[in-house]
Formats: sequence, structure tokens, C-alpha cells
Amino acid sequence: MYLKIHERQNRKIIAVCDKDLIGKIFEEKDLQLKVSENFYKGSILPEKEIIAILKDAININLVGKKTIKLALKNNIISKENIIKIKGVPHAQVISL
Repeated sequence: MYLKIHERQNRKIIAVCDKDLIGKIFEEKDLQLKVSENFYKGSILPEKEIIAILKDAININLVGKKTIKLALKNNIISKENIIKIKGVPHAQVISL
């Protein structure tokens, strides 16, 4: 999995996605999920490191079956947070 940290105005957005989804676009009805290299392709990290970063994160963007499964297993998200676009699971966590 790739993990990329975006920092803007003293806020961090953590993007995590399955490696095989980079560069792909998924569309279904009025929804589009663009897994751009610019936003998602960061460092490939071990699952333990990813979880440690996600547990301290306020804003998270997750894409892919493996990524979503890891986040569910570690109580980062719940099933209600997940949408699927063309069968690809996606979840966002935004804390104010």
C-alpha cells in the first residue's frame, strides 16, 4: 500500500491506497474516483506503520480492498463510512 501525507495550512491529509490502483479512474453514475499518482503515490510502508499514522490522523482518504480491510480491522473506519465505485471501496474520515 502507498501512503502519502499532504500538509496544508497546519493540517495533514493522509492518503492511502492499494498499489495496483494508482493511475486508474473509476466511474459509476454521477460518481468518479480518480486514484491519481499526485495525490496517492507516496511511500510503500508496512501495515504497522500505516496504522500508527492513521490512528493519529484527523483527515484520511482510503482507497482499495486491502487498504479498507486494514482500516476496518484496526477500527479506523466503520462499514458505514465505505462507498463503492465500480466495486472499488473508498472511505474518508474528516474530523473538525
